Amino acid sequence: MFVNPEQFWKLSSKFNRLLDSDPWTVLKGKLIPNRESTKNMKGGVEIKTTVTSSIGQALAIETLIREISDIVKTKELTYPMAQEEFDTDLVVIGAGPGGYVAAIRAAQLGASVTVVEKEFLGGTCLNWGCIPSKAMIASAERLQHVLHADQLGVKVEGKVSLDFPAFIARKDKIVTTQRGGIGMLFKKNKITHVEGFAKFIDANTIEVEKDGVKKTIRAKNFILAMGSSVIKLNIPGLDGGREEGVWTSDDAVTAPFVPESMLVLGGGAVGCEFSYVFNAIGSKVELVEMMPTLIPMMDSDLGVELGKCMGRQGVKLHTGSSLEKVEKSKTGWKCFVKKGGETVEIEVQVVLLGVGRKANTEGMNLEGIGVKLHKRGVELLDDSLRTHVPNIYAIGDITGRIQLAHVASAEGIRAATNIVKGENRLMDYRVIPNCVYTVPEVASVGMTQSEAETKGHEVVIGKFNFRPLGKAMAIAEQDGFVKVVADKKYGEVLGVHMIGAHCTDMIAAAATAMSHEATLESMAETIHAHPTMAEAMLEAWEDALGHAIHK
Repeated sequence: MFVNPEQFWKLSSKFNRLLDSDPWTVLKGKLIPNRESTKNMKGGVEIKTTVTSSIGQALAIETLIREISDIVKTKELTYPMAQEEFDTDLVVIGAGPGGYVAAIRAAQLGASVTVVEKEFLGGTCLNWGCIPSKAMIASAERLQHVLHADQLGVKVEGKVSLDFPAFIARKDKIVTTQRGGIGMLFKKNKITHVEGFAKFIDANTIEVEKDGVKKTIRAKNFILAMGSSVIKLNIPGLDGGREEGVWTSDDAVTAPFVPESMLVLGGGAVGCEFSYVFNAIGSKVELVEMMPTLIPMMDSDLGVELGKCMGRQGVKLHTGSSLEKVEKSKTGWKCFVKKGGETVEIEVQVVLLGVGRKANTEGMNLEGIGVKLHKRGVELLDDSLRTHVPNIYAIGDITGRIQLAHVASAEGIRAATNIVKGENRLMDYRVIPNCVYTVPEVASVGMTQSEAETKGHEVVIGKFNFRPLGKAMAIAEQDGFVKVVADKKYGEVLGVHMIGAHCTDMIAAAATAMSHEATLESMAETIHAHPTMAEAMLEAWEDALGHAIHK
């Protein structure tokens, strides 16, 4: 319904001057004197007025009523777009886990969508990150299962070894299959895929270039989803690239051989995962981390436990340490690792840099069209994912916020929905699971114990080890534990942290509990299947309440 406010109030003022306190009734557009109640009159609306006996005044009032009635009739009001021609409703730049998901959701909602990708569908996650590294981890773990099969009463005769070409080929096949799957989804949803590098001409126009050929695309809206790429740290003496034995995570997933020895710099998710893989397939691995524990972004108890497990597997840990400098040697690199006032010299064939990524913003003329940048990437106006240019949104690693594939996907869905539906809903970042795919696996969601205490919560902790569980014994996966952090007063679950077999799958249950604001009591009363690894979660809930059955 559309009402012209100025016209309405002018007529209303004029109407009020003509009327005073006697009751009249408006019925079917007529002003009818009524000295009795008209509340039950069908179709009537009672109004208060006083009129003189002047017929002229009565007619004037009736005329005003008709005018007011006319201006409040429902009218269809359209807000046409600027009179421009667009090639598509939405262009998504980047086809990683944020970009391709955003494109599909926008298409599902009825938008015409074009995706511009300079390299491969799936982005870093599919081609050089999440998927190939997990394929490598799975093969390494299977090798270890066979080597230690005697623990389960299985006798393996003959030599057991890694077929490295088959190892890499399997990984590559998984990547290409997944990549092809995205292409099929694009066809299914009628999404146009354009290969090339995108550069903005103005806020509605990009120029896409591939092999010297340029193409211009105009769109109503854009989603920036270019992701991030690895960077090499400035370490004195460390010059050269892959051929010289200086690897990034991109090089590690396309490794040409299994190094005899390797120094991995960085004890976060990337460094720990590749340390596990190369140690498991035969490399002598030295892992260097500046912080006192591994995976410092997670609860410190997890980092301590992971360090113990990896140490038992053969990885030599240097926590609280830094790589000061390196020197080229005949077989690789002499690395000088400093801890406190002591420096140790370690000689390795390969140095793997497991830290450092930058947002892919160069050469796109983003600032030239008004998109603001900060030192980590694109600046957002707010959690609706809109940039400072109203028709341009940004998601995933490009924002420099949370560099996780599943966060990028969730942001892509939110951005696409906001654009197509004209909404301004904000992302909710309170419940985000974080996983590390070492063996044992590590998973976490919500606040750590120290974070909760820093924010003023009086916390209660529940903890249970996998070791006594029947399922853990049956599958010979007894390392690790589940730790629950909850608010003591209300029992609200604030965080769940776990390390052990299948934890990256189990963390979904904890995330669901937190997103529904579950309490310790409600979770402890939830029946968990037996025998399962998830029983450790039940025991942790109960432990926080002070009555774990098996502790």
